[in-house]
Amino acid sequence: MRRSVARNVSLSAVVAAVVTVGAAAPSPSSPAPPAAPTPKSPVAVGYGGAVSSVDADASAAGIEVLRKGGNAVDAAVATAAALGVTEPYSAGLGGGGYFVTYNARKHTVETIDGRETAPRRADASLFLENGKPIAFADAVTSGLSVGTPGTPATWDAALDAWGSKSLRDVLKPAVRLARDGFVVDSTFRSQTESNEERFADFPATSKLFLPGGRLPVVGSVFKNPDLARTYELVGRKGVDELYRGALADDIVRTVRTPPVDPKADRVVRPGDLTVKDLRSYRVLRQAPTEVRYRGLDVYGMAPSSSGGTSVGEALNILESTDLSKLSEAQYLHRYIEASRIAFADRGRWVGDPAFEDVPTRQLLSQRFADSRECLIKDDAVLTSPLAPGDPRHPADCRTGGPAALTTYEGENTTHLTTADKWGNVVAYTLTIEQTGGSGITVPGRGFLLNNELTDFSFAPASPAVHDPNLPGPGKRPRSSISPTIVLEHGRPVLALGSPGGATIITTVLQSLIGTVDRGMPLVDAIAAPRASQRNAARTEIEPGLWNSPVRARLEALGHAFTQNPEIGAATGVQRLPDGRWLAAAEKERRGGGSAMVVRPVGNS
Repeated sequence: MRRSVARNVSLSAVVAAVVTVGAAAPSPSSPAPPAAPTPKSPVAVGYGGAVSSVDADASAAGIEVLRKGGNAVDAAVATAAALGVTEPYSAGLGGGGYFVTYNARKHTVETIDGRETAPRRADASLFLENGKPIAFADAVTSGLSVGTPGTPATWDAALDAWGSKSLRDVLKPAVRLARDGFVVDSTFRSQTESNEERFADFPATSKLFLPGGRLPVVGSVFKNPDLARTYELVGRKGVDELYRGALADDIVRTVRTPPVDPKADRVVRPGDLTVKDLRSYRVLRQAPTEVRYRGLDVYGMAPSSSGGTSVGEALNILESTDLSKLSEAQYLHRYIEASRIAFADRGRWVGDPAFEDVPTRQLLSQRFADSRECLIKDDAVLTSPLAPGDPRHPADCRTGGPAALTTYEGENTTHLTTADKWGNVVAYTLTIEQTGGSGITVPGRGFLLNNELTDFSFAPASPAVHDPNLPGPGKRPRSSISPTIVLEHGRPVLALGSPGGATIITTVLQSLIGTVDRGMPLVDAIAAPRASQRNAARTEIEPGLWNSPVRARLEALGHAFTQNPEIGAATGVQRLPDGRWLAAAEKERRGGGSAMVVRPVGNS
C-alpha cells in the first residue's frame, strides 16, 4: 500500500508592504532628474486582499481596485491591463493566457482558456517551405506566428462571470499609467536592447519603443498615449471593438501586410489571419485539473495547456515519498525524475482537445502515476529522452514508442495572483510568447502582436509517433502555463504561477513542494534556486545550485547539468490561519517582484 504523508502548508513570517499607486511623470515644462521607480517588496502581509505581480505599478493598480470595493477578479484584470503598459514585451491586448479562479461563494475553482488560436486556413504545413521547417527566428518575427488574441475576451468573460466592476472601471488605472507614464528600469531597457535590431525594422514599433532611434533611459518616464486611447476605446465600446470593429481591421491588416521599414532587409512573412478569425474567437470555460496531494486539493489548467496535467502527474508520482525527510540531494533527485517522466508523457499525449484525443483524466490518475513512479531509482538516473507511458493502459515500469521531445516555448510571459476580503482568489498567467512577441506593433494602437503560434511543433518529432501539437485550423497551440490554486477543506490556502515557457511547469512544481513538503515560507520557496528537467539529457539549474555542493552529489548519481542564469519569475498568495493574506513575489529574478496588500499588518 502506498503511504501518503500529510503536511500543513507552511506559512511565511512577517513583512510589511509598501503600497504606492502609479508613478508621477515629470513636468513637461522643464527637464527633470531621473525618476525613482515605484518601490517593490517581495512579500506583504495584511487584510483586505492581496496582489502579487512582477511590477509595482501593476500590483498597485490591482490594490487600487480592491480598495474601491472590487473583488479579486476585478483586481486581476486591472493588474493585467497595467502589465500591458509596464511589461509590454510579456503581455498585452495582442496575446492570450489562462485564468484560474476560486469562487468563495460557491467554493469552486473555475477556469478560462484564453489561448490564442491559429487562423482557420492554417494546417500542419503552416511553418513549412518546400517541405522543410523555416528557421525559428524567421517564424517568430512574422505574421505567420500571430494567433487570434485571447486576452481581451478573457477579461470580458472573467468580469461577466465573476467580476463586480465594469471593464471601463477596471481599465482606468492602466489608462492613467499609459497616459502619464511609468519609470523605466534596467529590465525594461535590457529587454528593449535585446530586441533593438528587429524593433527598428517596424516603424510603428520603433516609434513607440525606440523614440528618436534611441533606447529608453533608465529613470526616464515612458508613456504610451496610443495604448491609453486603445484602452479607453475598449472600455467604452467593449472588447467587440477588437474582434469586430475598426481595431479588428487594424490587427488583420497588420498581420496580413506587416508594416516593415522599406530600408530593412529583413524578410517578414505575412500571416493569414482574417476578420472572420477574430469574429469567431471564443474563450473556453472549462473544468480545472484536480489532484489530491498531502491532503490538499491542487487545481490547475486543463488542456490546451499542459500545465495542470504535468504538475498534477508529477505530484502524484511524488505522493508516495516523504520529501520532508530527504536530504537536499535526494529531494532534488526525486523532483527532477518526476519532472522528466511528466514531460515524457506530456509530449506524447497533450494537445488541443478540440482536435486531439487527450486522456486528461487518465494522465491525472494515481494508478498511472504509480506505474511511472516505479521507474525512479534512488541510485541511478533515467535516460532521456524517456519514452512515454500509456495512461489508458497503465503497466508498471513500462514505456513504449519513440520519445516526444519538448518544443521550445518563449519565456517572457507574466503571472499575477490576487485575493480579496471575501476569500476569492485568482491565478492568471498571460503572454505574447517571445520577449517582444512578434516584434510587430499595430500602428496607432500601442500594443505588440503575439508570436504564439511558434508553440506548435513545426514538423513531427518522429514519423513513427503521432504529434498532438501540429498546427491546424482554429487550433490552440499547446502551452505550459500553470496557474495553480490549492484548497484545504474547500478553502484556499495557496495560489501561484510563473512565466518561463516550458520551465513554468517545473517552477510551479518546485515552488509547491518547497512550501508544502520542505516547510519553506512561500517567499523563500519562490526565491530558492531552481532546477528544470524537461525530458532532456541535461537538467537546467540556476547558479545557486550550480555553485552548490549538492550538484556534485547529484552528478554522482548520473545527473548532467547546464547552467541557466534565471528560471521563471513566480508570484503567489497565501491565506494565513488568522485570516490575513500573504502576498509573495521574486526577491531578485527579473529585477524582483511586487507583493502588496490592502491593509498591511505584521505579526505581533
